[in-house]
Amino acid sequence: MSTLTEARPTSVVAAPEPRRWAAVFALARFEARELLQQIPVLFFSLLYVGYLGIRVWTSDREGMNDFPVLQDVDRATQMPPMLIAVAMLISVNRAVLRSRRRGTDRHFDVLVMEPWRRTVAHALSVVPFAVAVALAVAGQFTWQALKPGALGHGSYAELAVAPLSVLLLGVLGVLLARLIPSSFAVPLLALGGFVGTTLLTAGVGDPRWLRWAWPVASESQSDPLPSDLLGRPAAWHVLYLVGLTVLLLCLAVLVGGGRARLVKAIAVGSAALTLTGAVAQSVGDSPALTAARVRASVTPEKDQTCIRHDRSTYCAFPEWTGRTEDWAGTVRRVQSLAGGAAGGTPLTVRQRVEARDYGLGQASTFDPSRTPGEVTVGTRWGGNRIPEFAVGVASVLVAGDEEAAGQLCDARTVVAMWLALGSEPDPMTSLKNVRLDDSVSGSAIVLAPTHPLSMSAPQTDVVREMLERPRYSITAKVKAHWTELTSPKTSTARAAELLDVPVPQDKEKEEDECGA
Repeated sequence: MSTLTEARPTSVVAAPEPRRWAAVFALARFEARELLQQIPVLFFSLLYVGYLGIRVWTSDREGMNDFPVLQDVDRATQMPPMLIAVAMLISVNRAVLRSRRRGTDRHFDVLVMEPWRRTVAHALSVVPFAVAVALAVAGQFTWQALKPGALGHGSYAELAVAPLSVLLLGVLGVLLARLIPSSFAVPLLALGGFVGTTLLTAGVGDPRWLRWAWPVASESQSDPLPSDLLGRPAAWHVLYLVGLTVLLLCLAVLVGGGRARLVKAIAVGSAALTLTGAVAQSVGDSPALTAARVRASVTPEKDQTCIRHDRSTYCAFPEWTGRTEDWAGTVRRVQSLAGGAAGGTPLTVRQRVEARDYGLGQASTFDPSRTPGEVTVGTRWGGNRIPEFAVGVASVLVAGDEEAAGQLCDARTVVAMWLALGSEPDPMTSLKNVRLDDSVSGSAIVLAPTHPLSMSAPQTDVVREMLERPRYSITAKVKAHWTELTSPKTSTARAAELLDVPVPQDKEKEEDECGA
């Protein structure tokens, strides 16, 4: 007797939804660890860390960032993390295509996890890197904000751009892998974007909407501006980046087989957010902002607060009022070396900006003031800006006003340079730093907040001799012969005789350069 056993069909019971999402998160963690081992991620991460280290080292050496302006600091955190974003674009795209390269796609058909969930896992693998960039950005900004000379106001929206850019390009890599299952998709996208942008820029210039369509919208100006004059739509740009990231993720999920109504609804909502942000960030400057920029550039006294230190008055934009004491310290130092009435002359130090052509990357140049005793100071401080301001102060003390100071070409140039640099801790280094050619010999242009000064070779020789002598001996001679030294009729050779330093031999050259 034989027994016939009939096989009963078995039913596959789907895992509960929480367990499915637990598997998605587990796959995301695995893919994140794999990304960390990819050459592009390691290489660009080292470049980013190296950049941050160089910024710390060079700022400490040169002093140019000892007095940071926070509305510029927040924007400075945006472009370097694009290295990590590019690494995410390349590496995530390769991670999604890994199974295709290795011929294991068919094995995924027997797994419980649907393709669209694997797509979500790959997108989630970018999150740890975005968080790491956010921490780096926060650390960079905090390090600058805690410096004693920091001023201004940073923007949370500007700080959010870098981590959002990392997320955006990572999700873009996932979408490209789902749409074009080839490793050539990323290079072709980069080449197409470069060529298209170049042709568009050549045809229509640099339109605002195109500049803000990129993850990082670069609008540079040579010197910092008050935060209320920037007019950057940073919040709208963040909305645009968030909406675009979610939209691309939804598209990748749909291409990967996800058909849930919720995904489609989120896609429609994110598209609306993206469009809203794109339109809002592309709107030009308002008439009120344009008028405010003109007023700050042409009549800054209408927006400034004036504070008195000692005998002089210091007028600054509201965010810079705390820096007036630093300016006053430089003025005291310069006036302490002056003779006659110049040692006690009341000055008006006025801060000036050029905001009328903001975003074009132009150099800020100021016309010299014709008001007696008025000295211009910019919005940047630290490093070479300090001796340059000292040159401006000394020139006004010697010539009377900035317009006349631009015409100095006699013994008064020697006196002005002595007043500016004589009390510096390292006067010879300061002399080199304020000269356009970074030299301490020969003729050169000396930088100042407004028009530069011109130094002939004999004048340079005399100033160098003065700076190398003991300060007290030169100071006494300058004060004793102040009237003659500051006379337009006194030559450089005569100044050298009065100061007891070697007389320049090339007198004819000196007279030619001075237009005598």
